Amino acid sequence: MYDLSIETQFAAAHQLRGYKGKCENMHGHNWRVQVSISSEKLNDIGIVMDFHDLKKITKDLLSLLDHSNLNVVFPFTEINPSSENIAKWIFDSLKKRLEDSVKVNSITVWESENSSATYYE
Repeated sequence: MYDLSIETQFAAAHQLRGYKGKCENMHGHNWRVQVSISSEKLNDIGIVMDFHDLKKITKDLLSLLDHSNLNVVFPFTEINPSSENIAKWIFDSLKKRLEDSVKVNSITVWESENSSATYYE
């Protein structure tokens, strides 16, 4: 089994509905995202996939969130834009964009230097 990881970031605002505390108010984060993928085999040139391609696919996806109010971006109009829900949304979205031979292992989303949430199946 081969594992690859990349990290990237985006900036966005959000507020947590139903939260009792400061996070119920609109505030922003410089979110950091780690993507971990795997494959049982390498392609014909001896790699799982090009890091550049994985970064581009991830960046294109995160461009939907970057410099936005997450509360008005679907599906966060219906579910809270928590780190946990953002991680799952990225996981599910990347899973649809990658080849069948590549598995998304996990997505970790940091909303601060010391606070993160990870989603995996």
